[in-house]
Amino acid sequence: MADRKKVPRIVVERLPLYLRALSTLEEGSLITSQELGEMLGISSAQIRKDLSYFGGFGKQGTGYQVGFLREKLREILRVDREWGMVLVGVGDLGHAIARYGGFKREGFHVVAAFDDDPTKIGKKIGALEIMDVARLPEVVNRMGLRVGIIAVPAGNAQEVATTMVTSGIKAILNYAPVGLTVPEGVQVYQIDPLVGLQSMTHYLEGF
Repeated sequence: MADRKKVPRIVVERLPLYLRALSTLEEGSLITSQELGEMLGISSAQIRKDLSYFGGFGKQGTGYQVGFLREKLREILRVDREWGMVLVGVGDLGHAIARYGGFKREGFHVVAAFDDDPTKIGKKIGALEIMDVARLPEVVNRMGLRVGIIAVPAGNAQEVATTMVTSGIKAILNYAPVGLTVPEGVQVYQIDPLVGLQSMTHYLEGF
C-alpha cells in the first residue's frame, strides 16, 4: 500500500468516481480499465496509473473483479466504516445538508448540529437538536468526531474551522465561499457552486 501522504490528491479524488461506477455493476462481474474509462470519460491509462499507487488489483487481459476492486477502494478511502460528522450552520443550506440521505447511505452521519443564532438553538432537525456553537469543542471531544461540515457565511467560516481543528476535527467539507487556512494534516474539500457555474458559462457562446 502506498504512503497516503505521497499519493497525489487528484488521484485520491478520482477514486470515489471509480467506486461509484463499480457500485452500479454486478458483484461477480469483470471490467477492464478501458470499459471503466468509457463509463467515466477517463483514459484507461489514467485509471491503471491511479490504481497502481495502491497495488495490483487486476490481471492483464482479464480486467478487474468488480466486487474485489470495490472493496479494496472502500478500504483505501476508509469508507468501509461509519463516520459521524458535525455540522455548523443550520440555515437553509445546513437544513438541506442535515436531511440529505446520500450521506447516510454511504456511511456518513450528521450526529451533531450547531449554530450561533439564539432563535435556532434548541430547535430540531429531524432527531437532531441544534446546539449552541460554543459547545462544539465539548461535543467533538466527547463523541470522538473527526469530520466536520461548515455551512456558515464566509465571514464566520475561518473561525469555525479553527475551532473545529483545535477540537480534533481532521477533515472539513466547506460550503462557505471562502478559502480556509488550516494546519498541515487537516484535509479541506471546498464546495462552491458559483465557481462551477462561472467556469461553465465561459464555454457558452452565442448568448
